[in-house]
Amino acid sequence: MRLSEVAGKVGLTFSGHDIELEGVNTLVSAGEGQIAPLLSRNYLGQLAETRAGAVLCEPEHAPHGLPCLLSANPKLDWARVVTLFAKPQGCLTGVSPQAYVHPEATLAADTTVYPFAFIGARAIVGPGVVIFPGVYVGEDCVLGSNVTLYPNCVLMAGTILGDRVTVHAGTVLGSDGYGYAQSPAGHVKIPQVGHVVIGNDVEIGANAAIDRAALEATRIGDGTKIDNLVQIAHNVQTGRHCLIISQVGIAGSTKLGNGVVLAGQAGLRDNITLGDGVQVAAQSGVGHDLPSGAIAGGSPSMDAATFLRVGLSLPKLPELMRRVRRLEKALEAAEKESGRE
Repeated sequence: MRLSEVAGKVGLTFSGHDIELEGVNTLVSAGEGQIAPLLSRNYLGQLAETRAGAVLCEPEHAPHGLPCLLSANPKLDWARVVTLFAKPQGCLTGVSPQAYVHPEATLAADTTVYPFAFIGARAIVGPGVVIFPGVYVGEDCVLGSNVTLYPNCVLMAGTILGDRVTVHAGTVLGSDGYGYAQSPAGHVKIPQVGHVVIGNDVEIGANAAIDRAALEATRIGDGTKIDNLVQIAHNVQTGRHCLIISQVGIAGSTKLGNGVVLAGQAGLRDNITLGDGVQVAAQSGVGHDLPSGAIAGGSPSMDAATFLRVGLSLPKLPELMRRVRRLEKALEAAEKESGRE
């Protein structure tokens, strides 16, 4: 594509001469036929030395003599530029004869199913769906339009996906929730008879697990993005456009509002509610409700300002302990001296 064509497709203006672009790269590694982004002022030094054919940047950083795409929001516009050059994964179309499709399943005419995938009875697969090798789609699952299921992901029976959902390799949706009753003979499994409902425009990373509900539905709201290695337990409900980052664990029946951000390895106990826009710092343990807009950190979690003060205090603890011991000795000596008098 020519630079002018890229500019037209993403709704930006460009400066300098129009050139042919073959792809995208970093400021350090880009060559003459590539466009590179300036996403932070920290990389202005790289901009001065880049060999890229063109640069996407804010107007005030446009270097003289180098073709530029001019953007007020470089990170967002860079995502759009990369999309133009990104090659979709996969090399097949149609339904492979080496896949198993149950006679009672319904597939749209343009569905792609790779070898060794399994689609169960009464499953409904919408238009534009791509199912990679090793995928299991259980009975009564429903897949909306333009869903992509990458290799070896599993949709247990009754799982429902909205439109434009992406599920990465190794993820399991609809496995049994963790429910047991205690008896004198040991742990008795409580059958988990609900299902999982995934909204539109959701992306779920590799090796994540979202459990089916005990009775009704575990729900993931529209536009939510879930990272690799996340565990979401039975009956959890998330709002729209949440960000749930690697190794987060959410216990059963917890509810998230819209736009909640959970940083890596945060853990949420069961049956709590986080309001809209809540942010939880990495490795935090949240054991209570958080109101809308709250920013929490630590384990157990506390408000962000307290968490930061605690963090600043920790390196000072050894010196504080020494001072306390000196004060205790001084106080003890003063008490002995007072007793003699």
